[in-house]
Amino acid sequence: MRVLVVHAHPVAESYNGGLHRIIVEELTAKGHEVDDCDLHAEGFDPVMSREERLDYHDTETNTAPVGKHVARLLAAQALVLSFPVWNFGYPAILKGYFDRVFLPGVSFKLVDGSIRPNLHNIKKVAVVTSYGSSRLRAMIFGDPPRNVVNRGLRAVIKPGAPVKYLAHYDMNNSTPETRVRFMERTRNAMRAF
Repeated sequence: MRVLVVHAHPVAESYNGGLHRIIVEELTAKGHEVDDCDLHAEGFDPVMSREERLDYHDTETNTAPVGKHVARLLAAQALVLSFPVWNFGYPAILKGYFDRVFLPGVSFKLVDGSIRPNLHNIKKVAVVTSYGSSRLRAMIFGDPPRNVVNRGLRAVIKPGAPVKYLAHYDMNNSTPETRVRFMERTRNAMRAF
């Protein structure tokens, strides 16, 4: 299976960087064809320009500034997102990736004013993330990243495709044991992907 791994953390030596390495290693070892998109390492620009916004609904030209990323997304059969949750949201670079790459004509189509999913090539999704806060605190704030994955992302991929959300909550109070346990959980999930 062709798996696009989108990673969004600026520090390769971080805990999230370690999770990213596990994801890529395990998927590769399992025989998947992995397209490893480390947004920071690739220098992805998350800022949508004025021109991009003006051309947003023009499916003939809207992909030109991010054509390589669009091609990678459309070539994938599965998607794995690797990122930390900061301020109860996605890191800016990942939010910008969604804004600039998940375009009309790419992730969805507008048909008679209605949005129709268009990423039917994505047959499976996994998310590996960490939160500074506890699960309870994230829930009180509505857990936006989980909701966007389970509602927004699920709405544009192949209908019925499985979506797995792995989160290490309360990183601010984590221990070496909890971190290792979550790394093993991630390793096992990627082996079963």
